[in-house]
This record gives sequence, C-alpha cells and structure tokens, in this order.
Amino acid sequence: MSAGTRYSPVQMLAFCIGIAFIAFQAWLLFAPQQPLVERPIHLVFALVLLFLYRPLRTPKLPSWLRITLDGALIATAIGVLSYYLLGFERLTTRMENVSPIFTIDIVMGAALVFLLLEGARRAVGWILVWVILAFIAYAFWGNLLPGWLNFRGFGLEAATEITTMTTAGVLGITTSTSVSFIFYFILFGAFYGAVGGGQLFIDLAIRAAGRATGGTAKAAIIGSSLMGSISGSAVANVVSTGVFTIPLMKRTGLSAHRAAGIEAIASTGGQLMPPIMGVAAFIMAELLGMPYAQIALAGLIPAVAFYLALLIVVDLSARRDGIRALTAEEVADTAAIGPRLHLILPPLVLVTLLIVGYSASYAAVLASISCLVVPFLRPATRIGWTEIAEGLRDAPRQAAEVAVPIAAIGLIIAVAVQSNLALKFASSLLTLSEGSIYASLALAMFGCIIMGMGLPTVAAYIIGAVLFVPAIQDLGIEPLAAHFFIFYYCVLSMVTPPVALASFAAAAVGKASAVKTSLSAFGLSLVAFFVPFGFVFDPGVLAQGSATEVVLSAMSLLLSTALWAVAFGGWCGRPLSWGARAPIGLAGLVAVIAPSGSTVWFAAVAAGWLIVLGVAALSRRGPIPIVFRAPVGKGHSSVVS
Repeated sequence: MSAGTRYSPVQMLAFCIGIAFIAFQAWLLFAPQQPLVERPIHLVFALVLLFLYRPLRTPKLPSWLRITLDGALIATAIGVLSYYLLGFERLTTRMENVSPIFTIDIVMGAALVFLLLEGARRAVGWILVWVILAFIAYAFWGNLLPGWLNFRGFGLEAATEITTMTTAGVLGITTSTSVSFIFYFILFGAFYGAVGGGQLFIDLAIRAAGRATGGTAKAAIIGSSLMGSISGSAVANVVSTGVFTIPLMKRTGLSAHRAAGIEAIASTGGQLMPPIMGVAAFIMAELLGMPYAQIALAGLIPAVAFYLALLIVVDLSARRDGIRALTAEEVADTAAIGPRLHLILPPLVLVTLLIVGYSASYAAVLASISCLVVPFLRPATRIGWTEIAEGLRDAPRQAAEVAVPIAAIGLIIAVAVQSNLALKFASSLLTLSEGSIYASLALAMFGCIIMGMGLPTVAAYIIGAVLFVPAIQDLGIEPLAAHFFIFYYCVLSMVTPPVALASFAAAAVGKASAVKTSLSAFGLSLVAFFVPFGFVFDPGVLAQGSATEVVLSAMSLLLSTALWAVAFGGWCGRPLSWGARAPIGLAGLVAVIAPSGSTVWFAAVAAGWLIVLGVAALSRRGPIPIVFRAPVGKGHSSVVS
C-alpha cells in the first residue's frame, strides 16, 4: 500500500483479501462458473471484507470479545462457503420440493441468513434489517394475518429451500447482478476517483459555470451529476464532492442549509444520470432482461430534464436573492484543466465500448484498466503506488458494502414471490385506487418514498419493483416505464424528510441543520418530482420509438419541466408574486403529466409560457430593486436600485 504509512495486520489482511476478490472477479470474465459456485464465493468474499472493514464497535463489550465475535463471524462465513462448494453436485442436481432437506441444509441456511442480516446492519443500518425480519416473520406466520395478507406460511424446511438452496433467494437475481455487473462498475468508479477523475469533474464545473449567476450552485450541480453518474451512490457522492462544493457555495452567500440541500439533491440525481447511474439500474436490467446500455439510454432524457430543472431553479433563485458569482480570481484558483483534460478519457472509453456493443462488465473492466494508463500520458498526472493501492483497497470494500445488503434483499424477493404477496398487493392497490391510473401511480409514488426513507436506493427499488411494478403493469403501462417510475421515486426518497440519508450526509459536511437541509433538498426535488408521470404516458421520453418521436418527446418534457422550474425559481426579470407563480406552476404541472403533443399539453404550455413572457416584458419597463446578500458575515445586506 502507500509508502510511509503503517497499516495494522487486520488492514493488511483485508487489503490482501480484496486483491483476491478482484482476481476472482477477473477470472470469472474468462471462466464463468455455475451460479451455485460463483455466487457463494462472491458473497463470502463480501461478507469477510465487510466484517474486517466494519468491525463491531459496541463500547460495552471489551475489545478482545469484539475481535473474537468478528473472528467467529468470518469463520462461519468460510464454513458456509465450504458447505456450498462441497455440496455443489447435490445442490445443483436435487429437485425442488421433492428432494429431501437435511439438517446441515437448515443449519447452514440459518447461518447464512444471520450473516447477511448482521452484514446488512453494519453496511446500511437497522432499518433494512427490520424490513427483512418482517418478511421472514410473514413467511412463518402469514397464516395469522387477516384478509388478503393471509397465506398458509412456510415450514422451516420449505423456508430454507426457498431462500438459501436455490438461485431464487439470497443467491438469486440480486447476487447475480452483483457478480456480473455491479462489482466491475464499482471497480471503475474507485479507480477513476483514485486517479483524480472526481476532482477533474468538480474543477471543470467551476470553470464552466463559476462566473455565471448562481455559479457555485451550478458548479455543484454539474460536478455532482458527473461524479454521481460514476459513483452511483448518493451518500458517497455527497461526502466526496460536498467537501469542495458546500464551502464554495457558502462563500458566495448561500446559507449553510441551502448549500447542503443543493449538494444533496445534485448528488442524489447522479443515480439517474447515465452512463453508470446507480446500482439499482443494474438490477433493473436484470429484472427486465435488457442490456444495461438500453437502460442507460432510456434514462438519459429524464436525467437531463431533472438537472435542467435544477439549474433553472438555482439560476432564478440566485437572481431573486442576489447571490453573487465567483470572481475571475476565485475561478483561477482551481488547478489548470488543460494538463489534466486527458483524464476524461476513461469515461469516454466506457461509453464508447457500451455503444459499440461490448458487454457492460467487459466495458467496465477495460475502462478501469484505462484509468491506470491514461494518467501516464502527461507528467502532471502520473500516479504512483499510493493511488493504485487506494483503488485496489476501495473497490472491493465498496463492492462488499453493496453486495451484502442486496443479497439480503433476496430474502424479501423470495418470500414476496413464493407467498404471492406481490400479486395480492397489486390487486389490493388496484382496488384501493378504484382502477384510476393516476390514483394508482400516486399511491405507488407515495409508497416508494415512504419505503425508501432510511433505505439505500437499491433496497427501496427492489422492494418497490416486487410490490408495485405488477400493479402498474396491470394498468397497461409498459414494463420499462413501470420500472423507471418506481426507480425514480426510490432515488428521490434519499432527500425526502423525515429520514433523508443524502440530506443528513450533506448537513454533516456543511455543518448545517439536518432538518433545514432535508427541507431545502426536498423543495428543490419538487422541480422534477412529476417527471416520471411524463414518461409513463409518453414512451418517447425513455427513448422508445422512432428518432422523431424521441426528439419531440424530449422537447416536450424539457419545455414542461422548465415551466414548472420557473414557478419554483420565483424570478422572471423581477421577483414573481405567488399570484403569478401559482398559474405558471399549475400550467407546468399539467404539461408534465399530460401526454406530449396532446391538446391539454399544448394549452398548458402555451398558457404558462405566455404568462412568463408577459412578466418578462413588463420587467423591462422600469428599474427593479435587487437585494444583494453579502458573501461573508451575518445580517449584512444592501439594496441596490
């Protein structure tokens, strides 16, 4: 690892195991194995690394006992792996619901479930664990529940078989996606960050937008969207980019909670931004049986609409509130872009390989290798063993923190499918909404947001896909649109109070109120909150249809969301009163939801933009007082006429 730095034996052990994890995943590219071989190995690598990197920290227990318990968990994980490898032939040839289930199957299945629950607790906290425990309880005692929730329940043997002995439970689609896709893209993100790609994105954004009105906020949005599309994690993106962008925004006059809120929503939206998007997008590709490149293409127009709306709002808000731009000197303080511009090549390599037809995993690996080559094109960016070691350490650690929770979610999928809970839930939702497509979508939207509070996006999406997607598809909505609808709102749950993980992380970085930051980020999210209704009713927004249809759909969505954003920005050459903002906002909302090109859409867009243009024309008739907020200090402001 890096020279001159001392590492504990545990850290060195974790580093070496991480290298072995990377080597195993590289081997799978050339020699794929049977699912019940590669998936348990992948999962046990992840569990061991998670227990090493996130040891028990219960202060009431003595250190020797904590170390012993962690060692016991690691030994148990190795024992579980031995069970799968030694029993591989029996497990792959047995007949489900016919072949006998032995005591060793039950013991090892229970051990694996316990390991996954403890790993999920350490990776993402208690909320996901309680949700999984609720589904496990339902599996055994569903016969005690009333109405449509009632079902006969599983015995211990049946539950073991369903959840741990086939490729339908914890070794099912979630773990398969982690093995086949997620690991390789995390590898790319870790390497690209280690060689300076993330800092390049931030500096590019500052150079591009820093001197514009609201420049620091725009730079944060641009930089975080670019970095978020690589990292795929809202919280990780907030922590990595927020340390640069939040102080910068505060320096130009934005309050701490407003700056943190902007960073939170910008980082959250990165999960919607191709080419990588979030981990949930890979799960979506697997669930739909589509190439990941097609999912990324479908996500492009909604992501552009999302960020365009954010940019419009921060621009108009800055004009309304008198937030200053960066000076030329402040922009010049960023490191020169020219000597580092070639670092943009690895993402371009990734996108190019996906476009020309390489599989997602091969494209990610080749792009990761390019991260180790491209820095040597210029002397100023050459890397050493420190940067390489950083990428080799971070990639398997981050992969473990994703693989374990989503494998645990396999328990939820198995129970929901085998108990017919998903179908019964869909039927109940349709009954509750009385067959109304808008009411059903609204219920699904609120369900995703409530469920996603406190859960990682991928966990919320998988549960939402199991419970809500069947109901939405029953309304006649295409599978791709149904999945994107759920995915979009699960992403936004990261900034939705009262539990908003991305907002809390941003508040900590910006030393701001968590409550105010959450409310600020949620308020900003409203500018793109109804975009999913647009692509539900217009497949062209998801790049489905002819090129002409896609272009027209994109323009329709952008015009609609821009109108909605003007109402939230509150400025149109002069501050907008609520009497003007309300009809503009209503027109924008109707335009977003209405099918593109319909009479309703034309009427709403025409009415909204006529009001905007009318106010803009009136603003030219006389001087408008502008409030300028001093960039430093408190309580200092002046009015310039």
